[in-house]
Amino acid sequence: MGSLCSIALFLYFLVLFLANISLSHPLCNDLTAPFSVKQPLAFCQFDGSVCCNSKEDLKLQRQFKAVNVSGGCSLLLKSLLCSKCDPFAAELFRVESESRQVPVLCNSTVSSKNSAQSLADVDFCARFWNECNNLSVTNTPFASQAGDGGNNTSTISETWKSSNDFCKIFGGASDESSVCFNGQAVSFNISKATGPSPSGICLEKLGNESYLNMVPHPDGSNRVFLSDQPGKIYLATVPAEGSGELLKIDESNLFLDLTREVHFDAELGLLGIAFHPDFLKNGRFFASFNCDKAKWPECSGKCACNSDIDCDPTNLDSDDGANPCQYHSVISEFFTNGTYVRPVEVRRIFTMGLPFTTHHGGQILFGPKDGYLYFMMGDGGSKGDPHNFAQNKRSLLGKIMRLDVNSVLDTKAISKFQLWGNYSIPKDNPFSQDKNLLPEIWAMGVRNPWRCSFDSERPSYFLCADVGEDKYEEVDMITKGGNYGWHNYEGTLPFTPSRSPEISNSTTKIANPIFPVMMYNHSEGSASITGGYFYRSSTNPCLYGTYLFADLYAGVIWGGTETPVGSGNFTRSHIPLQCASDSPLPCSSETEPSVSSSPSLGFVFSFGQDNNKDVYLLASTGVYRIVRPSRCNFHCSLENTTSLPPSQQPDRSPPSPSSSKRLLNNICTLVINLLANLCFLLVVM
Repeated sequence: MGSLCSIALFLYFLVLFLANISLSHPLCNDLTAPFSVKQPLAFCQFDGSVCCNSKEDLKLQRQFKAVNVSGGCSLLLKSLLCSKCDPFAAELFRVESESRQVPVLCNSTVSSKNSAQSLADVDFCARFWNECNNLSVTNTPFASQAGDGGNNTSTISETWKSSNDFCKIFGGASDESSVCFNGQAVSFNISKATGPSPSGICLEKLGNESYLNMVPHPDGSNRVFLSDQPGKIYLATVPAEGSGELLKIDESNLFLDLTREVHFDAELGLLGIAFHPDFLKNGRFFASFNCDKAKWPECSGKCACNSDIDCDPTNLDSDDGANPCQYHSVISEFFTNGTYVRPVEVRRIFTMGLPFTTHHGGQILFGPKDGYLYFMMGDGGSKGDPHNFAQNKRSLLGKIMRLDVNSVLDTKAISKFQLWGNYSIPKDNPFSQDKNLLPEIWAMGVRNPWRCSFDSERPSYFLCADVGEDKYEEVDMITKGGNYGWHNYEGTLPFTPSRSPEISNSTTKIANPIFPVMMYNHSEGSASITGGYFYRSSTNPCLYGTYLFADLYAGVIWGGTETPVGSGNFTRSHIPLQCASDSPLPCSSETEPSVSSSPSLGFVFSFGQDNNKDVYLLASTGVYRIVRPSRCNFHCSLENTTSLPPSQQPDRSPPSPSSSKRLLNNICTLVINLLANLCFLLVVM
């Protein structure tokens, strides 16, 4: 294992091309992933990947016949109805908390940033008006917007009076983060200009301590929260880039100390923290951690191995000296005024006993669009998920959960719905379409999701790194109701467990597994993926839009980019790392000298982000910030363009508010001794 610890710190490879303009990945109107059909749809005539099954296709056909339209309007209305089947329907309908009934119609009166878009595309709204203004709104998608005018005799022109009025409501344009409907299936121009590829990543070291979580302060300041695995959370001030100063942490004034409640060992400890989206108003703060019921009486909850899934905890073997469900995963809510947290929790949100001591994720995030709490849970541990928890729809193991912590049910309702704590269920969770699913489940079939994030500029991009077992590590694009294959698949290849599943009612066949957008083999000198962020800082503009991730052991950073833009198809490359010569702290110890200025990261536990969107590596050897490439003599032609007049600067404006909002914050900080780190590493595999 010692050789693994020092492996591959000095690898250099050529890097990827970075897409400057970004469009959303395939996603259906209900936020589920598109699926494949064996035969083309009869009415809408889509084939391949679609968002409608034959039953929904027939429903659209009946709706079309009920309108009783002919002439030029007939083809336009049919294409409009069938846009619900487009694999990019979520973008066409601009999904927020609820989807609209009519797709965004390409409109020439709305300025489009897409210079490659043809005039015919952006005139579709006016074209539809010209051909269909005498169409009765009854039985059409427009009826929901017609108000009192939507009776049996009103037409489109009688309801909206003019093309301008009509297109103010239903028109729009394509931009960096969304698309509009032009009467045809969504496609992307793959020749769009791309930014210059990054020649490398330059780092500066700001501290020697090791942390597991880092989240920016919700007040927008230069402060961040850092938490360590044993259970302590600090408030830290981040110095200006290049100032030569270190992180300022008052270790004598803890933000929160949970070491009494937290059980810290290997993969157990304080694993996640999150601030409520309205934190500045309500002071609500959440922590995800593990506890030991043998040492802390308040650590008590239902075991994840239970009769509902035909699992008997008395038949499970002890794991690393612990009895089944001795350890629990807990989400607790605290109140804070921004400076301190009351030592007694306000509410226990979630508690679940763990069958084994490994593979239980633990990260929590608030969705940037919906405000719900996402909870990442692994398969519970043991080699190959022998109980097939990840594919069992009645188990919460191997799942991404989505909880409403704003509407808490009373005790009677919690018991009725058999919830695991004080929360309620979002009405649009996948159980509304699949009654076999536990209502908390948002996605399933993951092994051990280790660090997930929403893209701050395209919130529909929700990426999770999922730790593999024998051969492959993967990055998944998480979608509503998605099944990511474990334990039937590891990466894109079938996986054969060493023994048959021990739960009789577990799922044995996966109809539409969603394969990773990126993966790599353990032969590359790595064995445990660490997820990161889409880089959205202006500090290194040549990294802009690249998804950065790492491996616990390899000491290298990968960058992922979409090719072509908007396709959901990613490629990855190693990005060379160097440490700035003027780093506040040297990136290598005297006993372990650096080669070619490559930083000795040790083990990369996690990533962090501050309010400037600067990205940090949280490693066993300390905290590192990605800084200007020129500080390491890396070339980026865009680095100095911020000094140019606005008219000469490259267009890096964020997507329109209709299609994106600012993402939620993260947190973290404190020292873990090296022996504890090594223990964590050995088991995370």
